[in-house]
This record gives sequence, structure tokens and C-alpha cells, in this order.
Amino acid sequence: MVTKNSRNLGEKSIGKLLIQQAAPASIGILVMSLNILIDTIFVGNWIGSTAIAAINVVLPVSFFIAALGMAIGIGGSSIISRALGSNNAQKALKTFGNQITLTLILTISLVIVGLFFVDSLIPTFGGKGEIFDPAKVYYKIVLYGVPFLALCMMGNTVIRAEGKPKFAMIAMIIPSVGNLVLDYILINQMNFGMAGAAWATTASYLCCFGYIFWFFLSKNSELKISLPHFGLDKAILKEISSLGFVTLARQAVVSVIYLLMNNILFDLGGEDAVAIYAIIGRMLMFALFPVLGVTQGFLPIAGFNYGAQKFDRVRKTVRTAILYACGLGLLVFGGIMIFAEEIVKIFTQNPQIVAGTPDAMRWVFAATPIVAIQLIGAAYFQAVGKATPALLLTLSRQGFFFIPLILILPNYFGALGVWLSFPIADLLSTLVTAFFLNREIKVKLNPAGS
Repeated sequence: MVTKNSRNLGEKSIGKLLIQQAAPASIGILVMSLNILIDTIFVGNWIGSTAIAAINVVLPVSFFIAALGMAIGIGGSSIISRALGSNNAQKALKTFGNQITLTLILTISLVIVGLFFVDSLIPTFGGKGEIFDPAKVYYKIVLYGVPFLALCMMGNTVIRAEGKPKFAMIAMIIPSVGNLVLDYILINQMNFGMAGAAWATTASYLCCFGYIFWFFLSKNSELKISLPHFGLDKAILKEISSLGFVTLARQAVVSVIYLLMNNILFDLGGEDAVAIYAIIGRMLMFALFPVLGVTQGFLPIAGFNYGAQKFDRVRKTVRTAILYACGLGLLVFGGIMIFAEEIVKIFTQNPQIVAGTPDAMRWVFAATPIVAIQLIGAAYFQAVGKATPALLLTLSRQGFFFIPLILILPNYFGALGVWLSFPIADLLSTLVTAFFLNREIKVKLNPAGS
């Protein structure tokens, strides 16, 4: 069962492996982020800045449902990586089958609920005033495609767990390119407005699903499941849930943050303030792609070697990943500090937004050089199957620190308090994660025990 591709995770040089795994992941995230970025530029220039705010309102709902797929994918992939490392073929196959069944059941159920409560959900997430109507148009169409997106997110992590990062990269590129092409046709050429933007996004999810479906049917995949593997297994479901809940909780917190930020900023500055946050949010997705790529590349290497009890390699993987990711984070920090004004003008020419966004963006990215420590640290505990510390560390940044800060600081500093909350939360969560990760390395991954 352990083929050359997965066996390499336990044998090749850590530095080369990390680059081999992280580069395709980074490229895939880059293209996906560029898709979101350019999509926002198209919408802002071809429809208007209110449309940018409308899409930002819809994101928490669609992201949360899609996050189910990501959570099931990452939780199951941690099991698959460790199963491949310990040469347990049946557990890997059964886990993958359970991932598919669980994703379908949960996402379809949530889509039905989401469509039923559409008129109450949109205002709750900040879709007020002029934002409501375009947000409703976008929401209803995009929600139809979200189950396919969830399956794509789940399948992509499994592909990476098999040691096939290039195929995972292609799976991320396909919907990005498709969305941009369809954006141009449906918005610019056919003048379909928000409906065109929504259908372009939904069709891109279907394209990605088609590719991933082909991959698992082809000879490229090691995981050849059959009908019995789809039957839910209580023990596997429990393990998927405990590990996947880390990712789901993180995405749920992201949705709550969107809800709070959209409402807080709308009260402080109306539609323009929500649009400023939408632009900064897109830059967070885009600019951090190399750091997130290293984090994604780190997961299967750490999981496989931990399963194979090669603790010296796990320790080296952690340190190398942090070194690479912090270096890349420093480059991102420099770029944002220097080119903030130029970046904003790409999205919109609205004078209020152009004036208000650059300084806010600089505050949001102020702690970027160190945030990689928090990301890699939380990812380590998830990769090795330690769900509780993974959950707590994952939630520390956005849940335990950021949400209280955005509820408190704006009362004293107005909109500036919102932007200051980002670097303060990053700093505090990084210090906490560094403490627990260092203790884990000394106790569990020390040379004597490897």
C-alpha cells in the first residue's frame, strides 16, 4: 500500500521534501487567491464597490459550509497520512470512504437550511441597506455549488496526503482560471451583473469537482475504494470529527469574525467601511499564500513521519517549516508596507476607500513576519493527531484574542481599534503557540526518544 510517493515522505531530505510539497501548495493557493483577488477587482470595476461589500457579506455562509469539507478532509487526511506511514491500508481506504459520505450528508443539509433562511441570514452578516439586494442574488446562486466546493476541499487534502502535491495544485488552479474566464464573459460581455459573478463561481466549483473525481478514478491515486468503504464507521468518524473539528472551529470563528466585522464597520463607516474590510480580507488571502503553502506542505510530512515514529524527522520538519515560513512572511510584510496605496487603487477608484484603506492594511499586516510560528505550531498538533491542543491553539489567534479585541478596542479608538486588533492578536497567539510547541519538541520529539 505504501508506494514510492508516500514512502518518500519518510526518506527524502526534509528541506527538499518541504519545497516539493510546499511549492505546488503555494502555487495552488496563489492561483486560488488571485482568483478571489481578480474576481473582486472585476466586480469592483464592472459592477461597483457595493458589490464588493455584498460578496463579503455572503462569504461567511459559503465559507462555513465549504469549511466542512476542508475540516473532514484535513481530519481524515491526518489519519490517512499516519495510516500510510504505519502501512495500514484498510484504515486509509475506510477513512477516505467515510470522508466522502460525511461531506455529502452535512453540506447538502446545510445548503437546504441556508436557502430556507436566506432573508434573515444576509442582514445578520451585515447585508444591510444597499448591500442587501446584490448580496441575496449572489448568495442564492453560489450556495447551490457549495457542496461541490466542499467535496473539492476534502479531496484536495487527501490528494496531498497521498504525496501527490502537483495534482492538488492543478485541482486548485482549474476553478480559479475557470472563474476568471467566466467572470469576463458573464459580467463584462453579457452584463449579467451579480448573477454573472455568482454563476461564474458556481461553475468553477463544478470544474474542480470534475477533475478531482477523475483523479481518484485514475491510476494516479493509491486510494481505490469500493462500496463497503462508504459505510460509516463509528471509530473513524470519531477520529475524523475530533481532528477535523479543529479546522471547522477555525472556519466557524472566521464566519463569526466576518459577521462582527461587517456589522461593527457598517456602524462606524457604512458601506465604504465594509468595502475597505473586503479589500483587506482579499489581500490577507492573497499575500499570505507562500506562508499557507508551507503550512499545507508541512502537514503530510509531519503526519507520515510521526506515524512511522521517526521523531527526529518530525522535529526537523517543524524547525525547517518555521524558518521557511517566517522568511516568506517577512517578504510579504515588506511588500505591504511599501505598496499599500498602489494595491488599493487596483480594486477601486472610490476616493473614500482609497484614502482609508492603506493605513488600515498596514496595521493588519504588521505582525506578518511572526504569524508563521502560530500557523505551523497549530498545524503540528493537528498533523500528529492531538486534537485538543490543535483546537485550542488554532482558536487562540482569532477566537480567544481577536474577537474580544474587536469588541473592546473600537469603543476607545473607533475604526483604528478594529485594525489594531489584528497585530495584537497575532502577537499574543504566537507567544502562546511558541510556548506549547517548544515544550512538545523537548518532551516528545527529543533526540533520546527518537
